[in-house]
Amino acid sequence: MAKVKSNELKTKEKPVDFILVVTVLIMLSLGVVMVLSASSPSALSESGKPYSYVKTQALSAVLGLGLMYIISKIDYKKYKKFGKIAYICTIIALLLVLVPGLGKSSKGAARWIRIGTSLTFQPSEFAKVALVIFYASYLTNHRDELGKFFGGFIKPLLFLIPILGILVGIQSHLSASVLIILIVVVMMLMAGSKLKYFITFGSIRSYSEEEAYYMCLPNILILVHID
Repeated sequence: MAKVKSNELKTKEKPVDFILVVTVLIMLSLGVVMVLSASSPSALSESGKPYSYVKTQALSAVLGLGLMYIISKIDYKKYKKFGKIAYICTIIALLLVLVPGLGKSSKGAARWIRIGTSLTFQPSEFAKVALVIFYASYLTNHRDELGKFFGGFIKPLLFLIPILGILVGIQSHLSASVLIILIVVVMMLMAGSKLKYFITFGSIRSYSEEEAYYMCLPNILILVHID
């Protein structure tokens, strides 16, 4: 009986996606090498140690691989119930940069949180993962609305406004904002939102405000009428 149970447990385990693992390892290795080539001169001039920055990056890479292995053992469906919590925690984490003694500013940008005396953490990195969990949960729960203009386009994007407001207005972190927008847009399209809404919105942004009103507003009204 023990052998039968052990065999059943083995069959339930999902196979390892070697293509994904190899891709992650290659990208991680390239990232470490690029950090080494880009930071060694400045690290040598600042501290006399050319590998000071790359050591921190390599340590983070090892910790990331360990965390990746742990997370891979958790059923992704269990994350669904944490969607709202992930969104709230994202806003709180992004605002922590404003806390005196905890947030760290550099060259006019407040993007970091102090961890101990020497380590720093960008809450925008946490936001990328947390928003994936939130939008995966939200889009799954509202899949019936995704084909409509408001429910499948406007409503999901409204949740991005506070996030982008903090990232751009407070942290001056435009690159993270663009990346988060791309992630959310791809998730929405994969979930079932219609591409024509994004194209129409993009065409509006390409014109001036007056031109957009007279030239693109009828297109939106037609799309809403079709739905």
